[in-house]
Amino acid sequence: MNRFALGILPTPLVRADRLRAAVGCGPLWVKRDDLLGFAVAGNKVRALEHLLGDARARGRDVLVTGGGPDSNFVAAAAQAARVAGLDCELVVWGDPHGTTNLALATAAGARIHPLGSDDRGRVDGEVARLGAELEREGRRPLAVPRGGATPVGALGFACAAAEVVAQWTEAQAPTVVIPVGSGGSVAGLLAGLAGTGWRVLGASVSRPPDEITAAVLALAGATAALLDSPPPCREQLTIVDARGPGFGVASPADRAAADLVLRTEGLLLDDTYGAKAAAVAIEHVAHAGPDPTLLWSTGGLVSALSHVSELRGYRPEVRSHSPEGAP
Repeated sequence: MNRFALGILPTPLVRADRLRAAVGCGPLWVKRDDLLGFAVAGNKVRALEHLLGDARARGRDVLVTGGGPDSNFVAAAAQAARVAGLDCELVVWGDPHGTTNLALATAAGARIHPLGSDDRGRVDGEVARLGAELEREGRRPLAVPRGGATPVGALGFACAAAEVVAQWTEAQAPTVVIPVGSGGSVAGLLAGLAGTGWRVLGASVSRPPDEITAAVLALAGATAALLDSPPPCREQLTIVDARGPGFGVASPADRAAADLVLRTEGLLLDDTYGAKAAAVAIEHVAHAGPDPTLLWSTGGLVSALSHVSELRGYRPEVRSHSPEGAP
């Protein structure tokens, strides 16, 4: 595997005892990929290390990918490409103006190509078309679909699986709860956990569970083939519908879960991925009994801070205090 090091690994695996006490459940852990340490990219770093390692090994000079205007991945891809010495071209759906993530991408030198549509499903086709156009112009592009969801990109989470298994000290294998968007992270995790007895519970944030499950299994199989390892076990994977009001929009239950995690563990979760995965994890542990659960914190600080901005209008109760005997 060709890897271009970006993040600080391994990330911590910590007990979430305060959250466990608040929920009243069995053993609960958090994998802190929000602490990966490159820009504010969170777990996106894992895929980008392998994608850019592959690009450099193949002599590519420009990374072409895409996403939404609030995408953590597009900002991370632009920053990582710059560090690796590649140019970056980004296809963006929706309104490309006024978002922090696109400002970060532009600051890193990325060129933005607005899709002119809110149709997220068109992004990957346009990425491929732009890559082909750049190749005709004499460039050497690497065209990558949203989220880096390719077998090479998923290698990052196959490595993460080995990392977390090595950190695990409990006798019983846990259920790992992780958000699922484009599917690359959960596919790599599934490929890396083949034969371990660990289970993966995915919270689908953008596509119907049946659709994304099929895509994840196919991608996990292709990733396992790159590793020359056993194929992933279908029985290890469950994906549930966590879309709620829509992509990037937290439901009241999602927001309540994220607020509880913040109050108990000081962990800030974004509305697109983290809040939805936390809600699924809390629902899961209510029925898991003494079985251990591991919530994978994927990070994405810029998106998480959008919730904090909503708290600026919060007016705390302030009680005046007068010294004893004062009027």
